[in-house]
Amino acid sequence: MEPKIDLEKLLNDGAIIRIKPQGYSMYPLFIPGRDEALIQQVPIGYLQRNDVVLYRRAHSILVLHRIYAVTPAGFFMVGDNQSELEGPIQPEQIKGKLIAFIHNGKEISVNNIPYQILSFLWLWLLPIRPFCFKLSAFLRKLKQNLFRF
Repeated sequence: MEPKIDLEKLLNDGAIIRIKPQGYSMYPLFIPGRDEALIQQVPIGYLQRNDVVLYRRAHSILVLHRIYAVTPAGFFMVGDNQSELEGPIQPEQIKGKLIAFIHNGKEISVNNIPYQILSFLWLWLLPIRPFCFKLSAFLRKLKQNLFRF
């Protein structure tokens, strides 16, 4: 068994950590087993809407989601493959910010213009995501039925 690594301590010590996100809440940005996230601790005041942050749920797991809103009550988060907001998340729960990701073996900065445009548009489309998810499922099923030989 591998020794446990304290990711929060590494971030507090100024390290950039590299993790492989699990689950599909941030699909298609992160596909489990393929993609990686590079996370660095940043001052809370630098965080804004659309940033992807690593935070700890109250007495629970570390989660990597996108900031939907910053309010006096805290941060409200959403996964790219979700439509429900989570929050408020308190500043002390936030451990770091996504600074780059590795997609198909290629490192991409969050400052990459196509990434910024796509993530901005997808966050802006949050109110119609449930419709997008249903349409996508319908089209997949239709494709399967049409091409069944």
